[in-house]
Amino acid sequence: MRKDVLEGVLRHIMNDIQPNYAALAKQYNCDYRTVKRYYEAGRKGNIDQLKKRKSSSSPLLSGFEEIIRDKLELSCSASSIYYFIKKMGYTGGYTTVKRYCRHYRDERVKKATIRIETTPGLSAQVDWKENIKMVSKYGEVFYFNIFLYVLGYSRMKYLEVTFDRTQSTVFHCLVNAFEYCGNGVPQEIWFDNMKTVVDRGKSQFSQTVFNEKFRQFAKDARFNPIACRPFRPQTKGKVEALARTVNRLMVFNYEFENEQDLRRIVNEFMDDLNNERSQAVNAKPIKLLNDEKAILIPLNRLELLRYVSRNLHVKRKVSIESMVQYQNSKYSVPLKYIGKEVTLDVRKDNLFIWYGHQCIRSHPLSEKALNYQRDDSLEILRSDVFKYLEDEELERFVEENLDAYDEL
Repeated sequence: MRKDVLEGVLRHIMNDIQPNYAALAKQYNCDYRTVKRYYEAGRKGNIDQLKKRKSSSSPLLSGFEEIIRDKLELSCSASSIYYFIKKMGYTGGYTTVKRYCRHYRDERVKKATIRIETTPGLSAQVDWKENIKMVSKYGEVFYFNIFLYVLGYSRMKYLEVTFDRTQSTVFHCLVNAFEYCGNGVPQEIWFDNMKTVVDRGKSQFSQTVFNEKFRQFAKDARFNPIACRPFRPQTKGKVEALARTVNRLMVFNYEFENEQDLRRIVNEFMDDLNNERSQAVNAKPIKLLNDEKAILIPLNRLELLRYVSRNLHVKRKVSIESMVQYQNSKYSVPLKYIGKEVTLDVRKDNLFIWYGHQCIRSHPLSEKALNYQRDDSLEILRSDVFKYLEDEELERFVEENLDAYDEL
């Protein structure tokens, strides 16, 4: 029995959606009549009848086929599988098992050579490039992750540096990805079995159980989440290929200055990828996105605001400028916190900066590059080349420069 086909049609049955047999057949590399048979059996509750269909393999392997396929998915050898099922009552010989394994692997290779393209606006794939280690030119070690998002049709890519993989960060990155890719959401998004997304991963014997908060986020964002099967990277091959491409960033080891510079490098790398001609589709993703934007589901950012703007705690080190970075903007803090680690707490439209249990500064969230509070600006200038100015002159200088920053 084809468990993958059954799982595919069961999603349509549970959501009371009439499937496109041809599209599902292309997705699962089978005949459309197979999909139709599984769908009709599921609607009538006759799934057990599917299990009774005759197998084309040797009668000696009857009852062991699914076990063998499961073990092959885990890259087990034919000989190890033979000894395993022999203890479970298999009475045939090793040659029969070896022949079945070879036939199954040959079929897998044939399937792997078939590229499945998606229609505009249909799907995207998400994954992480985890636990990257890079060192700045000053010897500071950075451990970070890169969130990866790829639209299936246009190959438009979104990358974001993160220092954790919490659920709040996943929501935050997804909303940023939707905005970057034309303020649109695809119909479905494929995820690895990450703990922030699923409570129980998919196997051949169970259905995926999505985390309730994530399921609600997907409902509000209006996309259908799909969890990939473990040990099957080909089911999200586009984002897996992107993860390999990200290794090109390692040439910047010992070349960047700080976290802001690291984010700039990743953003430039992302823009370069989206403006390069993709070998898979022989076109630039940025141009194909124009065809896809009109079909993507419009992003309702206000509906998702409660997921991304409440209690988002991020650790930051105060720079020598006495500022901390959040997204693409900098915010000032008192001078004495230079070099110390602070916590950013985002609530609604405000950024609260904490040192231990003390809130040392708050700022309204802004798209401006530089955001100074007057007291911080005065303190910074007094500590440097303007320390000999009178207070009145210094106040006038700060006023003029804050106006200039607002214009920037």
